[in-house]
Amino acid sequence: MNKRKNIKRIAVFTSGGDAPGMNAAVRAVTRAALAHKLEVYGIRRGYQGMIENDFVKLEASDVSGIMHLGGTFLQTARSKDFRTYEGRKKAFESLKSHQIDAVVVIGGDGSFAGALAFTHEFDMPFVGIPGTIDNDMYGTDYTIGYDTALNTVVEAVDKIKDTASSHGRIFFIEVMGHEAGALALKAGLACGAEVTFVPEIQEEEVELDKFLAKDYKNKKRSGIIMVAEGDRAGGALKLAEQVQQKHPEIDVRVTILGHIQRGGSPTANDRVAATQMGVAAVNALLDDQKSVMVGLKNDKIVHVPLSKVVKTNRDFDAELLYIQRLINSAY
Repeated sequence: MNKRKNIKRIAVFTSGGDAPGMNAAVRAVTRAALAHKLEVYGIRRGYQGMIENDFVKLEASDVSGIMHLGGTFLQTARSKDFRTYEGRKKAFESLKSHQIDAVVVIGGDGSFAGALAFTHEFDMPFVGIPGTIDNDMYGTDYTIGYDTALNTVVEAVDKIKDTASSHGRIFFIEVMGHEAGALALKAGLACGAEVTFVPEIQEEEVELDKFLAKDYKNKKRSGIIMVAEGDRAGGALKLAEQVQQKHPEIDVRVTILGHIQRGGSPTANDRVAATQMGVAAVNALLDDQKSVMVGLKNDKIVHVPLSKVVKTNRDFDAELLYIQRLINSAY
């Protein structure tokens, strides 16, 4: 690794929606940079904090005891100001006032799009770490926070299944995922859902009709329907309303899990992945790379150009949906 001689001080921040494991990533970035004799600054409140010069110097002790905490101790925010050139110029001036030579951003594709635009305009090296519970980033098998969110959903639905079975009810469970159904799909498979609705597939209303017409009336007294919030059918509330109108005899309930999916202590998988990618991000900067995301492919670190990450959609794993349909067709 050829150390980039002009990098003496880096900044790290979290951006967009929070995800369990972000603190572990900040910790890894900070300690890896300090091990390489670099100075580290944390930026509070994402790009908005960058614009408003909300910086804090980080030492090894500052990131002790945060690895197991959910959320992000640097806080995060969505910034309308950063979408303008004037806002990005203020952010650049803030970075230069602290003599920042390179930046690590932990977030999703929106955060990376901002980093890419910033780098083109001001030639500031940015390296991204994928942090989103949706697990929908191109170029990496895994995003920080996904495993924790998945386990949170499974734990909640397991409890809901108890009451669904006791009362013979059908529960429509809505999970996060505006544009991606990875969380809903794996949660549905892990929870034994009868049908899972995701934004990428449109045919699941047919599967729901099959379940209601045959499985529910003839053999089952309860059921779980998993719904990603961005599903084209309109979400759990709309689907449940349609079912209730068609089948007034069925006891239908809706549970929207909401922001509990973002919180909680990160799982071991999220902590390890965050640490791997945090160290890799610092190494990438020292290796003179910029405008790349560090990710994991087959448990190995990879570097993916941010231009590809923000322009390319990750392939949807339809095989898992096929497996769910096959298992449920056995009734």
